[in-house]
Amino acid sequence: MKNIILIGFMGVGKGSVAREIVKHSDYVAIDTDDIIESMENRRIKKIFSQEGEAYFRDLERKVAKWLTKGVRGTLISTGGGFYKVPHLEKIGTVVLLHSDFDSIYERIITHPNAKQKLKKRPLFQDLEKARALYDERETAYQKLAGIVIDVTGKSVETIAKEILKKVKS
Repeated sequence: MKNIILIGFMGVGKGSVAREIVKHSDYVAIDTDDIIESMENRRIKKIFSQEGEAYFRDLERKVAKWLTKGVRGTLISTGGGFYKVPHLEKIGTVVLLHSDFDSIYERIITHPNAKQKLKKRPLFQDLEKARALYDERETAYQKLAGIVIDVTGKSVETIAKEILKKVKS
């Protein structure tokens, strides 16, 4: 069973979709940000503030090497910038969860736990900056993806089933 790698902008639902795929398959799910937090014994936000982005991107590359060498049959949800690691396609099938920026933002602010979701994503405090980053990344996401799933207006279950169907094809 080949790995599935979920990429996409922060807040698009990668973690939620990963958990749903696990319910409908034999996949085990892991999250690259969770692995990094465990490695460092501190939150991503703290790593960024104390060490900077370059240090964090090095950690992502380290995780990518480990995934390439030893992880099979796993669903891997990634942080929004993980797409920058070299040779991502060697780890598994890259699946982009795509949605327009406004729908992602709406999904976050209408979530029952919106306050915590926004706190976890401080970039959304400056919507112009967040939108600029979205625009910058969207083209790169599209180029990397072996499969693109438009998640706008779909339930997590529908998205999960659509991914599993396309991965098996």
